[in-house]
Amino acid sequence: MAKLPRPPSGDRLQAVREDDDVVAVAPMTSLARVFRTAGEHAIRWDEFRIAGPLATARFDPHPPTADDRPVDAPGYGVMYLGLSLGTCLAEAFQGARVVDRHTGRPALAVFRPARTLRLLDLTATWPTRAGASQAISSGRRDRARAWARAIFAAYGDIDGLWYRSSMNGGHPAVCLWQRAAGAVAGPADALIPLDAPGLALPIARECRRLGYRYT
Repeated sequence: MAKLPRPPSGDRLQAVREDDDVVAVAPMTSLARVFRTAGEHAIRWDEFRIAGPLATARFDPHPPTADDRPVDAPGYGVMYLGLSLGTCLAEAFQGARVVDRHTGRPALAVFRPARTLRLLDLTATWPTRAGASQAISSGRRDRARAWARAIFAAYGDIDGLWYRSSMNGGHPAVCLWQRAAGAVAGPADALIPLDAPGLALPIARECRRLGYRYT
């Protein structure tokens, strides 16, 4: 049996869910994201990307399109986060493994949610009980997006997903869906361009640890 087959029905997903499948992320938790402030897919630090699904994204819940081209899907917005700078860099720049601090004017935002977030825990046994495996966080992205769509539809009380970063040694990563927009409010605790002098050394250290280059 494939370790990441197509997702089962919504009824099946409801049946396998248990109370401890939800990770509660408290409001005092610092979350971080790297995002582009210019060019294609430029957004604000607190904005969810409604254009999708993107072929490079793992847990976009957007409805699939006939030609696989992303389209705006209000209500299906997504935001990818980490609990550390290393996770943000590893995930955001995994394509070329080069941290480009200039193109698209990328920035780092750090904030705390305005309320407790309820996230489906993909790091424990829920994937196995649901018929998948930990490949949901590291295997085929198109198949993972199918699971994301199924979870989004079946679990209307879930704000997003808690999963392991496949690029940063399994460190925690977060995918938030637009239904959690009310929790991403108020000023950010930090909002820093990636080319800011103060980030030069931390980025260099993380790139050395990851084996990434930076420009």
